[in-house]
Amino acid sequence: MKKTELKVSIPCQKSRTQVLKAVAKLAGVDQMSVDGQKGTLTVVGEVDPILVAKAVRKTGSVAEIISVGPPKPPEKKPEPEKPLLLLLPPPPPPPYLAEVPVQHYGGPYCSIL
Repeated sequence: MKKTELKVSIPCQKSRTQVLKAVAKLAGVDQMSVDGQKGTLTVVGEVDPILVAKAVRKTGSVAEIISVGPPKPPEKKPEPEKPLLLLLPPPPPPPYLAEVPVQHYGGPYCSIL
């Protein structure tokens, strides 16, 4: 896999489209991009840089090879931190029910003191 950068004269959108179509027809092209402001064409793939330059020149644009080398590895995004798992104590046992004897006082009236 190679990354080839060419300096290309691209005066208008029509010539940009022609350049991209010509390069896309080449076997081994995985990725390509054009930067109109800088005037560069970047091609990534197993393709001969000379063939890329010839294809660009056939469209009528001037092409000059700037660099050929390995592509930059994709930037690794930091993995999001996993939330901490808190170990909580087990829940308390259910309440214990007990029978409580009730004493009735011998009167018909209730008094609260």
